[in-house]
Amino acid sequence: MIDEVQCGMGRTGKWFAHQWSGIKPDVMPLAKGLGSGVPIGAVVAGPKAAHIFQPGNHGSTFGGNPLAMRAGVETLRIMEEEGLLANAVKVGEHLRAALERELAGLTGVKEIRGRGLMLGIELAKPCGELVKRAADNGLLLSVTADTVIRMVPSLIMSTAEADEVVAILCPLIKQLLKENA
Repeated sequence: MIDEVQCGMGRTGKWFAHQWSGIKPDVMPLAKGLGSGVPIGAVVAGPKAAHIFQPGNHGSTFGGNPLAMRAGVETLRIMEEEGLLANAVKVGEHLRAALERELAGLTGVKEIRGRGLMLGIELAKPCGELVKRAADNGLLLSVTADTVIRMVPSLIMSTAEADEVVAILCPLIKQLLKENA
């Protein structure tokens, strides 16, 4: 079973993150990106597990209703028609390269990792206060594990918008790392 709730639906540049490793899951839960903001949930079961799921023995708060299902269908159509997987790869590579260039050699930056438009910048110190500082500068982001800046922008992000993110975020990171150094 592979959880694709956050990393699936093109976020990494492939339909599902597990496709980068060649793994074929028996069961795969989906949500979030499947409905483009409309609450939705789905479970995909392959041949080894499909017989386990019978009508009525699996429930979902947001699965099966007409609005959610239509949102899912339209999300898939738009993602294909607008080439959003390719965009996630292109813009994600651009964003990652720009972050690596701006933060290269900076003491306190442990790692920049991820694929497509699912990136993390791990710092050597807690960085939760960057959430407020970034928001004060017009950039919304989150911090996980106390030291990782989590970036999961929209799949329609452009390279120009990625450059704006870098222009706002990198000075904030540099400032934070200089404090109490």
